[in-house]
Amino acid sequence: MTGLRVHGGRIDLAATLYPDAPTPWLDLSTGINPVAWRSDPLPSVDLTSLPSPAAIAALEAAAAAVFGTDAARVVALPGSEIGLRLLASLDLPHPRRVVTPSYATHAAVFTDTITVPRSAIDTIEDGTLLLANPNNPDGLLDRPERLIAIARAGAWLIVDEAFVDLHPAHSVVPHLQASDRVIVFRSFGKTFGLPGVRLGFMIAPPEQAAAVRERLGSWPVSACAVAYGLAAYRDTRWIAATRLASTDRAARLDAMLARHGLHARGACPLFRLVETDDATALFDRLAHAGILTRTFDHAPRWLRIGLPRDDTAFERLDRALAHG
Repeated sequence: MTGLRVHGGRIDLAATLYPDAPTPWLDLSTGINPVAWRSDPLPSVDLTSLPSPAAIAALEAAAAAVFGTDAARVVALPGSEIGLRLLASLDLPHPRRVVTPSYATHAAVFTDTITVPRSAIDTIEDGTLLLANPNNPDGLLDRPERLIAIARAGAWLIVDEAFVDLHPAHSVVPHLQASDRVIVFRSFGKTFGLPGVRLGFMIAPPEQAAAVRERLGSWPVSACAVAYGLAAYRDTRWIAATRLASTDRAARLDAMLARHGLHARGACPLFRLVETDDATALFDRLAHAGILTRTFDHAPRWLRIGLPRDDTAFERLDRALAHG
């Protein structure tokens, strides 16, 4: 069980722990879009050549257009997780604070982290503050004005916006001024449902962007990441449709959970958090039905449920919740 609480997506481990569960498994343990981006034909990838600087620059420009910022501030990463783990190399000021509860990697970024509750962030005027918006796993969503005010009061602000693509009005990126001490991370895989591409971005002031570019070297991302990222970020029609469809499916999930006496919270349409005394038992019951959700060591009453893909997935979850 412990391994299933560390990270979502461990279907292999779940299948070992629940060998009698029906297959195929329904994976609702992550916040990844279950309806992945596709095109016909799929982007062509030249695996015989290294990605050119021009191709990587084009990828960053396409992403910047979606984010609402200048391409010069955008750095392509082999996943936003790598960018978070590079923060320690940027010599950001102390004290280094991390908002909790949130994404587990945040607490591991710095060796001298001080944890603070989200309710206390408005009082911070120095050092460095790292938080997620929308937050994971509770889906809490802050307005960008509140977050930017922290940086303008004197602190360095780092915002993990891995899930904000579906809430673009809440991103701090379009509101940033050249002098703002703000670093932002964005995820490709979660929004586009393609985590295996391993692509993310950092949006940062010139000095920090240059430092990360130097650390990553000449080929920070793969040819697959360049080809798929470039095509997907240019597909603005798909992005707009996905924002609407995900919101509709999240409302459907809320209604289903409510019918079963479960109050869902969170503003991120890719997952919902349920708080109940029966969280562990509910996780176990769903797992026996071949449905993987996510529990947390630090919050035994929490259960995070990802967004079902389609009618079949919704119906399967509904049946499992009903047979308690």
